[in-house]
Amino acid sequence: MKQYFAILAVFFLSLLLFKNSEADLQCNDVLKDLTPCVSYLTSGSGSPSTACCNGVTTLASAASTTADRRAACSCIMSAVSKVNPSPKATKALPGSCNITFPFTVSPNVDCSKIS
Repeated sequence: MKQYFAILAVFFLSLLLFKNSEADLQCNDVLKDLTPCVSYLTSGSGSPSTACCNGVTTLASAASTTADRRAACSCIMSAVSKVNPSPKATKALPGSCNITFPFTVSPNVDCSKIS
């Protein structure tokens, strides 16, 4: 339980650190959508919850412009660098929720190249 609260704290700290004036999609929206996925992403096993899949679906729909996709990517990558989720769960999340996400979350992604 302590780890869960630590992860949430990192997410909320990321809110304060990230702002993107070009995008309509803000980091706090991205993190709010993904917060229900924390336990799935850190455990690396099981299935994502309905709330998690709803959040991922909302985020994928909201990231409709290049600026929004880049903003979402930057926010996610900032949180990932602090939380260290399971790479397997991170890669599986969109497919587990039956959606296509506009980019792959991986350590090598360059958010500035997302179109």
